[in-house]
Amino acid sequence: MLETGMKAPEFSLPNEKNDVVSLNDFKGRKLVLYFYPKDSTPGCTTEARGFSARLKEFEAANTVILGASKDSLKRHLNFIAKQELTISLVSDEEGILCEAYGVWILKKLYGREYMGIERATFLIDEDGVIRNIWRKVKVKGHVDAVLEAAQTL
Repeated sequence: MLETGMKAPEFSLPNEKNDVVSLNDFKGRKLVLYFYPKDSTPGCTTEARGFSARLKEFEAANTVILGASKDSLKRHLNFIAKQELTISLVSDEEGILCEAYGVWILKKLYGREYMGIERATFLIDEDGVIRNIWRKVKVKGHVDAVLEAAQTL
């Protein structure tokens, strides 16, 4: 299980532009890496729109936003276009990133158990060290909390 103060796991995945994105691309900048279950669902849409709406403030704090789910690049493109998102999304269809960050978990809904992505956010500093972790995120107020942490880091 990842903890604050640990080196963030390296990754190399395609984003919505089909550019390969890796942790090293963000050296010298802070990174908000947030995981969400599925494009175009209510909570995920609210969270993505929230990060997009505050993007300029994150950029002023030398912070990049990167969303991650197991959705395909095509789904990401549709989601970005439909919701007019300004943040970048990576596609982790094989679940390698989810496993590395410990967010692929057993979930329960109405007594049914299944594997899914835990809504979680990691604030990674300019040197690739995890400085904050939010698990089991509740969408309301989350973007504000992450922005405040990025501004004070």
